[in-house]
Amino acid sequence: MKTKVILISALITAASSMSAYAGCKWHEQQAMSCADGTSYDPESKTCVPTTS
Repeated sequence: MKTKVILISALITAASSMSAYAGCKWHEQQAMSCADGTSYDPESKTCVPTTS
C-alpha cells in the first residue's frame, strides 16, 4: 500500500512538472506591441526608437 502511494505521488509530481515546462515555451512566443515610432528589439527585450 505504501509503495502505491509513493509511486502515484511521484507520477503526479512528474506530470505537473512536465506541464509547467511545456507551458513556459509558449510564454516566449507572446506578441509584443510597441508604440508608434518604436520597434521591438529581441536582444534587449524592449521597444527601441526606430531610426530611418
